[in-house]
Amino acid sequence: MASVLRTDPTFYPSPKLAMEAPRETYGFVVNLCTDGSKPDALSVVDLDPRSGSYGQIVHQVRMPNIGDELHHFGWNACSSVLNPMGGHPFVERRYLVIPGIRSSRIYIVDTKPHPTQARIVKIIEPEELMRKTGYSRPHTVHCGPDGIYISCLGGKGVNGDETPSGIFIMDCESFEILGPWEMDHGEQRLSYDFWWHLSQNVAMTSEWGTPRQYENGIVPEDLLSNKYGHHLHFWDLSKRRLKQTIDLGPSHQMALEVRPAHEPNRDYGFLGVVVNTEDLNGEIWLWYRDEAKASEEFKVKKIIDIPAEAADPADLPKLLKGFGAVPPTVTDIDLSLDDKFLYVACWGTGELRQYDVSDPHNPKLSGSVHLGGVVRRTPHPSGKDFPGAPQMLEISRDGRRIYFTNSLYSTWDDQFYPDGDMPGVQVLVHVDPNGGLTLDPDFFVTFEKGYRAHQIRLEGGDCSTDSFCYSSV
Repeated sequence: MASVLRTDPTFYPSPKLAMEAPRETYGFVVNLCTDGSKPDALSVVDLDPRSGSYGQIVHQVRMPNIGDELHHFGWNACSSVLNPMGGHPFVERRYLVIPGIRSSRIYIVDTKPHPTQARIVKIIEPEELMRKTGYSRPHTVHCGPDGIYISCLGGKGVNGDETPSGIFIMDCESFEILGPWEMDHGEQRLSYDFWWHLSQNVAMTSEWGTPRQYENGIVPEDLLSNKYGHHLHFWDLSKRRLKQTIDLGPSHQMALEVRPAHEPNRDYGFLGVVVNTEDLNGEIWLWYRDEAKASEEFKVKKIIDIPAEAADPADLPKLLKGFGAVPPTVTDIDLSLDDKFLYVACWGTGELRQYDVSDPHNPKLSGSVHLGGVVRRTPHPSGKDFPGAPQMLEISRDGRRIYFTNSLYSTWDDQFYPDGDMPGVQVLVHVDPNGGLTLDPDFFVTFEKGYRAHQIRLEGGDCSTDSFCYSSV
């Protein structure tokens, strides 16, 4: 019995120990089929340079339904279960929880005994999700000490906008939906990303828009009228009640990705804003509390402005012609486990930016690579075309590698990059520990024709899934 009751070795008590873990050998990528000819899929990519199939797709799991639009996904458990308050000390990091953002269906995929044998073991239909939670359009998956937390972008009703959207909890072993997480929504109505400062009992949630505002593409009239989300919410994690809401200001449209510091004793984090409608800039905001912590209230301030790039209207898609410029379109951000580097995907201009955020109040641009882009169309170092631009980011635990894909969301892909279909691609960037980025000229994964590539998850965990409960000693 003693040999069975062991903590999963891929759970780490601190970010420092996670960075010392073995290198990733497999990655999981969700592929979506946009023409309805076949189901979406999960592809397994060999990431072991010692392997004869390095950089190749070695397995694929096809979903049984058409039109799910697989988007974000995550593990059933992570390092957060080491929290002494957690209720699942011997759970394994083995199942991938994969929502369909368009269908509201959720797939549970078992990656054991080996990633090349991954298979679907459970399907949760949208009717069950709605009946037990009142939510629809499941989006972000995070594993917590007491279960799986999944944010939803829609509420009740055919259009998903009759009630607030929010978060629900799922058991991390049985995968039974336990119900909505919030006890009191307060003034919160829109959802997108969420994360937490576990040791400080604080959760953060951000905002995108209602399903009507994103499912069929960006709605220009709503964007110019500043009707997308621009609030950051702070919650009492244990009481599940809204404590504080900060309005960034109406022009700061689509406050999406939240990335708290990994070190449990730090109470700051970063928020990516897609576009400022006053100047088309992309933005990074910092939330923080005063060092003295005389007050529990959080403050925010803008710490990074990324300018739009002027362009000939003739070179722009219909959506952008009237602006005569390409906005950076900040669609993803990610933070290295040592809290040193923040990475920003500029999906409009085709750039991955690296900022040294050792001093989070004074970030410094330390690296950049260009690939794709609405106007630039920068080719890969291999000479191959890169449709789209850097989008979903995944950082290796040691911080030395970044993998990224090129698709944002099917209807938005078609608006920003309307020149035919967008083939799915995954590439690799090498990171200089002192700052600086270099695209790997030999790593270029192309997925099956008709499939686009969205989020990546790494075997054994990564910077986008683990949350730690102890210090980094």
